[in-house]
Amino acid sequence: MFQDPNAPEALTLPAGAPAKVWIRHLAKYRDPDPVRSGFELAVTLLPFVAIWAAAWAMLSVSYWLAVALALVNGLFLVRIFCIQHDCGHGSFFSNSTLGDWVGRALGVLTITPYDVWRRSHAIHHGAAGNLDARGMGDIDTLTVAEYEARSWFGRLKYRAYRHPITLFLVGPAFVFFFEQRLPVGHMRDGAKYWVSAMGTNVGIAIALGLIVWFGGIMPLLLVFVPSTMMAAALGVWLFYVQHQFEETHWDHKEHWQVHEAALHGSSHYILPPVLAWFSANIGIHHVHHLYSRIPFYRLPEVLKDHEQLAEANRLTIRESIKTVGLQLWDEKNRRLLSFRDARRARLAAT
Repeated sequence: MFQDPNAPEALTLPAGAPAKVWIRHLAKYRDPDPVRSGFELAVTLLPFVAIWAAAWAMLSVSYWLAVALALVNGLFLVRIFCIQHDCGHGSFFSNSTLGDWVGRALGVLTITPYDVWRRSHAIHHGAAGNLDARGMGDIDTLTVAEYEARSWFGRLKYRAYRHPITLFLVGPAFVFFFEQRLPVGHMRDGAKYWVSAMGTNVGIAIALGLIVWFGGIMPLLLVFVPSTMMAAALGVWLFYVQHQFEETHWDHKEHWQVHEAALHGSSHYILPPVLAWFSANIGIHHVHHLYSRIPFYRLPEVLKDHEQLAEANRLTIRESIKTVGLQLWDEKNRRLLSFRDARRARLAAT
């Protein structure tokens, strides 16, 4: 049988082998194809603009139909955010200047200041799974011991934060509509991040001002807000399931290793093809965290060539729904627990 001499060789590691062994093999997938990247950008932006226009036109027919179209367009906005995400990793275009300016332009659509987000996300990649470096670009997660050491009011605040309504409705609305208007977390890190946040704000203000000028307030309320809120909620959900699953990976600094945390602390979210398309394969998150320079459209190649990665950390949609009930990291048993299970374990130990 003919074998392509340029095809990457399959790699099977023995159990317990260090995750960093994969790096050399994954480097072969890092080069983006400028034509493919341009195509992916076009087939995302053109439908997004068309559906936006259709939803706007539908306002004269039915508000409900307009909102329905806006919610569908939230899926395209998720994909736009994922392309912006790849630009931030330098994986969408080989030309970093081009990638950065595409990312900044898309940031107006996603209402996300590109340079601020890129810095926060880089910190997340460099500290994911490190119990001593929590707090930037991640979902707040306490250990069982930390939770039990809190006052009743501290526990109540953490329970309120981890409630699904807060995580997937209130939280996304607050972060995208309000928090991202300032370079939160980088306010003293230089003018670059203020320029990013304020420049994005100006772009958003101009776009929304034109919408109101030509169409009044209703396109803003019934098209912009629903599509943005849908994308924000779905985006936070995807980010949540990428690291908040039962057998994720957390360690204190002295035992933490970036490649181990990347491979074992990130899920492989199994989505139907249409949802994988809208989320730009971000469900293949364990590979992305292990080698973030791989363009999203090449991630399936990695799984096709390396069965070991294809079978790792698999999380189905049904299983992902159950992760909402996991809130505390059990350092002893190395798994996420629910509040109830943590309480049962504490009572059993007394």
